[in-house]
Amino acid sequence: MNKYPFDFDPKQSFISQASDWIADVFYEKLPEAGFEIRDEQIYMAFQLERAYADKQTIFAEAGVGTGKTFVYLLYAITYARYTRKPAIIACADESLIEQLVKPEGDIAKLARYLDLTIDARLGKSADQYICLKKLDQARSGQDDAELFDSIYRELPSFVHKQDSMQSFHPYGNRKEYPNLNDEQWNQLGWDVFQDCLVCDVRHRCGQTLSRDHYRKAADVVICSHDFYMEHVWTYEARKREGQLPLLPEHSSVVFDEGHLLETAAQQALTYKLNHAVFEGIVTRLLQEEIRESLAVAVEDAITQSEFLFKMMNKHSRKVQASDRREIIWSTELIREINRLQDTLSVIEEELVFESGLYTIDTYQLKIVEEHLEMIQFALSLFKKEDKPISWVSEDKEGTSLVIMPKWVKEVLKEQVFSRKMPIVFSSATLSVNGSFDYMMDILGMDSAISFSVPSPYDYEQQMTVATPDMGLFPSINEKMAETFRLLTKSGGRSLLLFPSMEQLEQFKTEAAKHAAAASFTFYYEGSSEISYLIEQFQHDEASILCAVTLWEGLDIPGPSLSQVIVWELPFPPNDPLFAARRNDAEQPFEQVDMPYMLLRLRQGIGRLIRRREDSGSIIIFGEKMNESYVREQVEQILPKGVALSH
Repeated sequence: MNKYPFDFDPKQSFISQASDWIADVFYEKLPEAGFEIRDEQIYMAFQLERAYADKQTIFAEAGVGTGKTFVYLLYAITYARYTRKPAIIACADESLIEQLVKPEGDIAKLARYLDLTIDARLGKSADQYICLKKLDQARSGQDDAELFDSIYRELPSFVHKQDSMQSFHPYGNRKEYPNLNDEQWNQLGWDVFQDCLVCDVRHRCGQTLSRDHYRKAADVVICSHDFYMEHVWTYEARKREGQLPLLPEHSSVVFDEGHLLETAAQQALTYKLNHAVFEGIVTRLLQEEIRESLAVAVEDAITQSEFLFKMMNKHSRKVQASDRREIIWSTELIREINRLQDTLSVIEEELVFESGLYTIDTYQLKIVEEHLEMIQFALSLFKKEDKPISWVSEDKEGTSLVIMPKWVKEVLKEQVFSRKMPIVFSSATLSVNGSFDYMMDILGMDSAISFSVPSPYDYEQQMTVATPDMGLFPSINEKMAETFRLLTKSGGRSLLLFPSMEQLEQFKTEAAKHAAAASFTFYYEGSSEISYLIEQFQHDEASILCAVTLWEGLDIPGPSLSQVIVWELPFPPNDPLFAARRNDAEQPFEQVDMPYMLLRLRQGIGRLIRRREDSGSIIIFGEKMNESYVREQVEQILPKGVALSH
């Protein structure tokens, strides 16, 4: 593999030479391969030259069809070869990753048309892999045991044997099991309660083996926003424990669909506490030869933890349109949290003495100490004046307390934006009303360079946008009737976007009752692996795809996607995370709800026109479209020349 795709002169600036070659690519090489010269693409290339030359953060807002992916890939790859450290391309979710690396995706196109060998490897999140321990449990369960047993039997032979592996190939990826629905996958996929450090099959685990593979990438590692932020958050802890960080040292970062990074950052900083997991870890101490005082402390902590989680479950209420339960705080609840902390402190003090006696296995001791430290830190956040965002969730592990610090800005500022390297935020929607202040504020940035280039498409001729005239408060039956009328008119070929899974499930239930339902093929997010659903939708031209997470990144050119129906305006959910943001805002609706909704709606609208030959319609439902302020704001984000009609 040639180090650079151009003749490099070490006496001159590398970035300026790379920029000259990239200009040649867009002016000559790609047009020779059949691509059109796009002024927006070339302008973006010169803007990124500034970011890479000065190692700055840049907001690169480029409309649909500008070819922004080619631009950032070329800079990222050439700079990676110059620094001898790979670039990180962080995408908003797994479906966007698949679109980037698929055989006909942008990386493959660049390699083919520029005669490049590009070493791009996937760094997928842990929850995208089978957990061998959970698979064993699922095989012995009552539901789908035969299905899970067949999955077990089809695993590579080295997983079942104790002899050394002769060769390696990746396995256990969520994408390899497209027909499993989300509920089935959750029974065997990794989750945060798996203690990988003490797992006896971790060295044969698909997640571990794939991690070893992608760390050796020369050019690009592609991962999700969530995974990158988990890397940032666990970097120091993993080094302390003698482990490698999740991602290798890298030369630059590109956040594709960068407007979603804040959500990923908050998820990465989230603590999830669960009584069953806590009990399972600390009872390891009781299996050792320990002093009676430590055994009593462990028993007290287990009792207090069990009592606290029962209280949490009792003192919480369901949040509508959310899978979270809001905690009803009281003096009594805070008192019980403090009592648990006190019992944990006793264990920690006892462990200091016990470690000097060498009666506890050092490795086990370290695991318990790390877990106690995590719980203590998470619970201590409640003692701060600025209380954390918290809620209760219920799953097969029982009741869990989820704690999310509010100081995401500070973490991003210190551990991401303070690094002297190029950081690119790429998206068609990074500004609100022409300003990048909203993004800079939620990410905690002091400064960044930025630019906007519009889409080259003629939206006035290619797109219509309408909101049905259904009165102030249309019933679900009226919305269903209008939706099926629209689907019949378009012959399917539609993407239905929902703000929440709860609304999607409601639509799915009602659609099954409708007389015309049998005339259409519906694909519902959650029923299969997401990239598999997208592929089916694209190939089945008259089908309908119903989704919650595909407001961004979905790229389906041609007649398969000729209509986008927005089931409700995508205002942020009514959950503790956004409740906290609203509480901190002087004008919650204008400062929190509207910017979030407008950015997401712009993304949803962008799913329709993906090529110059595309055309179609956008239909926007929503009671708030009857409010003049909301309607005016929606009209302002529509592409130039496109009017909103009934």
